[in-house]
Amino acid sequence: MWIPLLLEQLNESEMQDLGMEITADDIYSINHGSLKDAIVHFGGFCTSEIISDQGLLLTNHHCGYGAIQSHSSLENDYLKNEFWAMSQEEELPNKGLTATLIKRIEDVSARVLYGVKESMTEAERDEVIAKNIETVLEEELVDTHYEGIIRPFYIGNQYYLFITEKFLDVRMVGAPPSSIGKYGADTDNWMWPRHTGDFSLFRIYANSDNLPEAYSETNVPYQPLHHLPINMSGLEEGDFTMIFGFPGRTDEYIPSYGVEQVVKLRNSANIKTRKMALEIMDAYMRHSDKIRIQYASTYASISNAWKKWIGQNIGIRETRGIEKKQELEALFMERVSNNRRFDSSYKKLLPNFKEAYSDLEPYVLARDYMIETCYRSIKSVNMGFQTKSFIKAYEEEEQDWEKIEKLYDQMLST
Repeated sequence: MWIPLLLEQLNESEMQDLGMEITADDIYSINHGSLKDAIVHFGGFCTSEIISDQGLLLTNHHCGYGAIQSHSSLENDYLKNEFWAMSQEEELPNKGLTATLIKRIEDVSARVLYGVKESMTEAERDEVIAKNIETVLEEELVDTHYEGIIRPFYIGNQYYLFITEKFLDVRMVGAPPSSIGKYGADTDNWMWPRHTGDFSLFRIYANSDNLPEAYSETNVPYQPLHHLPINMSGLEEGDFTMIFGFPGRTDEYIPSYGVEQVVKLRNSANIKTRKMALEIMDAYMRHSDKIRIQYASTYASISNAWKKWIGQNIGIRETRGIEKKQELEALFMERVSNNRRFDSSYKKLLPNFKEAYSDLEPYVLARDYMIETCYRSIKSVNMGFQTKSFIKAYEEEEQDWEKIEKLYDQMLST
């Protein structure tokens, strides 16, 4: 995963050698419109793309699934039958759905890690970092309408600041029927090739100054700094391609003990737990269209990770993922043992990891079972957690009404 901020410095030449016809500045720039201004974080959980100068958004069908479900009923089953707005007046608002654009990215590692010492405990280190992050965000966001988030990279060795602009009025424009948008369903999910029309359309709305505003009938389509043109001529063999989006997180750097714990313990337990939950839901959904609509998004969310974990186990086993990690770790231990530049802490690193993962094993499994049964699969328990958070936010001395309203909306949707 290459960071857009660093493309010009690290990757531009390689990408152009592979056939890229644009520059790193065309991908990421804070001085003029670039690709980053057309790639949108949809709802905080998906990637979407602006494909017109009127704020039209293209995203996956499964990313818009919750919004499609929220507008569906027995009389207008948009999940099953499709939805298309024939005019902007027919586009449907979605309370709580957001579209977030990145304005700029900055390496703030030095500021976040200021005052951190090797002699500190993990708790002390975390406390210093948390305070530094709070200070950096306050300094960067003062007198702006932007939001900011600082994310750790490389397991906390680097920190990047993302300054973002969040739009609050996102309306549903179109969605194909599930026979197209979810063709193949769980059988084909996470598989390749996949023959599904996995798309839906939304539109960002802003106020008359082109700035974020909560839903209002006076809002107008957002005018982006850049949008993706549609290529009607198609692709040819050897054309340069790349992916630009929001991948979430990666466990690429965990040691073999961590991978083994995931595959042999956690995935296996979570797959069984979710399979039971899915079978219970499926039995009721098949006999009632009302229940099918009510549980469509919940079922899809639970089945998505269930299918991913099944494929993850197969993939790691067939590619010898654990064995390859172990071979790299053996090479690492050989090099640190034969080089005086490395002190004893490097030699203890992997044994310490092994001990830590072993100590965590029973707690990790208990936590997974609690989340998968009580929190995720039993709605009444989940509602209890949300109610507790709502009451706590309401009783705070300095009440954050935006947070309270968000929690209230979550409770209503549950």
